[in-house]
Amino acid sequence: MPHCVYVLLSLKDKRFYIGYSRNLSQRMLDHKYGKVISTKSRWPFELICCEFHSKKQDAHRREKYYEASVGKKGLKLMLREKIKELNEEIDNHVNIPDPRADNN
Repeated sequence: MPHCVYVLLSLKDKRFYIGYSRNLSQRMLDHKYGKVISTKSRWPFELICCEFHSKKQDAHRREKYYEASVGKKGLKLMLREKIKELNEEIDNHVNIPDPRADNN
């Protein structure tokens, strides 16, 4: 299974969360249902980037890079259109549904 480095943008505080997982779907559910302490109070989030690596060491190296200030600057440049779109939604108070709410 590939090793995934992912970037979430908090729609609450407009800050990144950078993570690593071998099972992105399960990890997103963990975030969604408040099982990750560091993101529990920062919902909702938008997945704005993910990269898959065949080697765990490469994925961890990339995660550490994104967590450093130079990496965050790079992310902001690389993803500037998506970040701008989300920030406009937040600033205009667009109703962002809570993804944890059961829609059934």
